[in-house]
Amino acid sequence: MFEPDEPRSLPASAMLGSGYEDDEPPSISRRHPIWQAVPQEQWDDWRWQTQNAIRSVRQLRHLLSFRPEELEAIGQLERDYKVAIPPYYFSLIDPHNPADPIRLQSVPSPQEGENPSGYELEDPLEEDKDSPVPGLTHRYPDRVLMITTPNCSMYCRYCTRKRATLTRGGWEGSSGDDERMIDYIRRTEAIRDVVISGGDPLTLPLGKLRFYLDQLKAIDHVDVIRVGTRVPVTLPQRLYDNELVDLLASAEKVYIQTHFNHPREITPESARVCRTLLRNGMMINNHSVLLKGVNDNLETMRNLLRGLLRIKVRPYYLFHCDPVIGAGHFRTSVWTGLEIMEGLRGHMSGIGIPTYVVDSPHGGGKIPLMPNYLVSMSNDSVVLRNYEGLLIRYQAEDKPATTEPTMTRGVSSLLQGSRSALIPEGLERLARRRRNAEPCVPPPEDAPCAGAGEPTSAEPADTLKLSLTVLPSLPDTAYHNESATR
Repeated sequence: MFEPDEPRSLPASAMLGSGYEDDEPPSISRRHPIWQAVPQEQWDDWRWQTQNAIRSVRQLRHLLSFRPEELEAIGQLERDYKVAIPPYYFSLIDPHNPADPIRLQSVPSPQEGENPSGYELEDPLEEDKDSPVPGLTHRYPDRVLMITTPNCSMYCRYCTRKRATLTRGGWEGSSGDDERMIDYIRRTEAIRDVVISGGDPLTLPLGKLRFYLDQLKAIDHVDVIRVGTRVPVTLPQRLYDNELVDLLASAEKVYIQTHFNHPREITPESARVCRTLLRNGMMINNHSVLLKGVNDNLETMRNLLRGLLRIKVRPYYLFHCDPVIGAGHFRTSVWTGLEIMEGLRGHMSGIGIPTYVVDSPHGGGKIPLMPNYLVSMSNDSVVLRNYEGLLIRYQAEDKPATTEPTMTRGVSSLLQGSRSALIPEGLERLARRRRNAEPCVPPPEDAPCAGAGEPTSAEPADTLKLSLTVLPSLPDTAYHNESATR
């Protein structure tokens, strides 16, 4: 394990030449200069990565820059919170940027000792209160969650189970609590879906993991076994082990729930192990946590989700960061999450859009949040808004209208009047329709045709108006120029 007695300075040229560019995924693997001489065989060995993980502030002070007061503050945090960063994941950090999003997730911050609102809790989700047997949470009728180990490949600074992660060592054999969890699932036929969590279950010894998988596979009413793991992100070398992959595949019911938070975490190594899991019949869903300074802006989130689609990982949930003690500085407003979701729907493929949820206190479970697309409603119809701002009347039920048309304006004209839509001025999509519908007439002197969807200089896209010959059912009316109709 790297733990020098004296500070070591690294030449600027070495730091700048380490491949910290932001291409996603990067074309080359990154390594911090301190590990440049490690043979590739060792670097690719998860055991070496685990044994050489950074586990103290003493190590960190030789690898990153800190102000003296920061070192003192994070040194005091070691009494309550652990440090564990594999060399692979640490190498993704830009050492010159104190606000680097990879650093924020893995390196302690003085802010972890603050709780200015007083709202953060040790167990905000009240998992312990919904535990019929030790280690098992039964909150939803058909699903349970099993805590199989306190060990993780990395100590994430925002972890919901920060209170219990890395609190003790692993163990090889099954215990009485393990047997009780399995027995509870076996006796409760309503349970269809089991989440194996921790810590990280892929840090378990293979014999212990095999116990869980074999037992759950044999229970007929269990249809789905979800393995919650951040190993593909923080320690992908663990899944270079064919024996582990074969074990996961042998359970047949396994889905992988992984945890990418930033596009720079999508690397050649993580892409490789995701391909391996997919080839072996396991679907991969991703949980991201909305984290201040990490992914709380639209551009970063779009890059993350598109990167996940490129490696065939389905974006599943975007969690609002839980109010856990030591993680309050990561929490954004809910409005930030909704603003991001507004910039996803319609702007990228629906398969790449996660469900934004608050995992509510008092054991209330996951509550989905989304922008308002239902604008208004009546006995006959509803008014819906699409991502472009187009307001559309939609009659969901096949029945005669019960409302007499009335002279009115705005959204009311869709419910009470005769309009079918209100269209934002300068809508690009409708301008494109008009251009595509116009016949292509070659101009003089054999100039190229301006049709085929390209705007002409005489009619820029932002000034084109809707042609009623293209969309006769939609009035040529901007929001600010609505006319009364009957």
